[in-house]
Amino acid sequence: MSQPDLPFIESDARSGWVRLRTLILLRWLALGGQTVAVLVASLGLGMRIPHLPVTLVIGALAVFNLAAMAVAARKRQLSEREALLTLLFDLGQLGALLYLTGGLANPFALLIVAPVTIGASVLSLRAAVTLAVAAGAIISLLAVASVPIELPSGEALALPEALALGSWAALMTGTAFLAVYARRVSGEAFDMSQALAATQLALAREQQLSALGGVVAAAAHELGTPLATIKIAASELVDELADRPNLQEDALLVRTQAERCSRILHAMGPHGNAKGREDAMLLFAPISSVVEEAAAPHADRGIRIITRVEGAPLEEGPEVQPELARQPEIIQGLRNLVQNAVDFAASTVWIDLEWSETELRVEIGDDGPGYPPELIGRIGEPFLGRRAPAQAERPGYEGMGLGLFIAKTLLERSGARLVFRNGRPEECAGPADFARATGAIVTVTWPRARVSRPAGGRQG
Repeated sequence: MSQPDLPFIESDARSGWVRLRTLILLRWLALGGQTVAVLVASLGLGMRIPHLPVTLVIGALAVFNLAAMAVAARKRQLSEREALLTLLFDLGQLGALLYLTGGLANPFALLIVAPVTIGASVLSLRAAVTLAVAAGAIISLLAVASVPIELPSGEALALPEALALGSWAALMTGTAFLAVYARRVSGEAFDMSQALAATQLALAREQQLSALGGVVAAAAHELGTPLATIKIAASELVDELADRPNLQEDALLVRTQAERCSRILHAMGPHGNAKGREDAMLLFAPISSVVEEAAAPHADRGIRIITRVEGAPLEEGPEVQPELARQPEIIQGLRNLVQNAVDFAASTVWIDLEWSETELRVEIGDDGPGYPPELIGRIGEPFLGRRAPAQAERPGYEGMGLGLFIAKTLLERSGARLVFRNGRPEECAGPADFARATGAIVTVTWPRARVSRPAGGRQG
């Protein structure tokens, strides 16, 4: 399923997530923690550290944060470049402080993973890799060079060689793991939020179209009587003004334009048959009519769409059918499924309509390459990927994940259950009108009481 034309769905759209005020708050917390740790180590535990350089490094963080607060008064969000430079500064400042306070022997060395994790969560992949590489370089530098902390006895606090190597490996591994983990989780959350936004937009468009149809139907109903009166009065004037050609011509023009208005309103109504705002066709319609309405935008794309009712061609099917709710969710969801089938079909798409006393079923299949078997269990996830076999036939075709996600989300909202599978070519031979789908097949099943006409309406 091709992705809708949604400009906000971009791979780097989340780079604007970083709020400067959030980083400022976190940096003040870090500054307070660094200050307390240095005071406790120096005054409480009696450890000897280079106070002046340490104070300057911590002071640099305070100055940077004060400057950031001045910027925050004018700017709420950071660009990706600004966020990257800010996090690189945080890494450098923390690395400098660790260098002056024992390097990897300092138990607070694990905090170096924090800026990398933040960057992996909210920045682009290139920026996240840059942060990870910088962190790795700092960790490696601290493993070979640092100012040791002296204990009150004057003994330098240093790690045994094996433990130092283990600390270096643990920090490198932990940084990489947490960065990948944060990237994966935030990426899935981002994809889901974007896909849900696309779903809401698609539903809003369908609701607008549905509402517009109701307005037109109501207008046709309300204007029908006055237009009919105008036409009758104009016809009478035409007869009475037979001896005054100039005025008769004006009366003819009035009648002609009134008839034209009637035809326009009639044509603009749903299916060209506006019957008033209380017409049940605005709420329910035979199941085949709803499906045909959903499939109509794809009927002229060069792929034959065959609709069958209870196994028979549409024109030969039962005259009395159950009525399906004309909900925007149902129409847009079915439309997306039909579009996906048409996109990948070789020549034919089949839509089979069936029902029982308790359920309504719509099965949409094609004669294309089918779903990749390894992905069938994941179909409906946003940005899943693409039907790989179709790429050779449609180079440049984008993934199907978002479209099927929208369809699945909308239809499940209406109470439907969706099952995705592939057809079996050996069981699908025969004339096209009666053949079965050989490619991808999706079955949509609703509880009949959920989406069919309430009691008292016409039922199949």
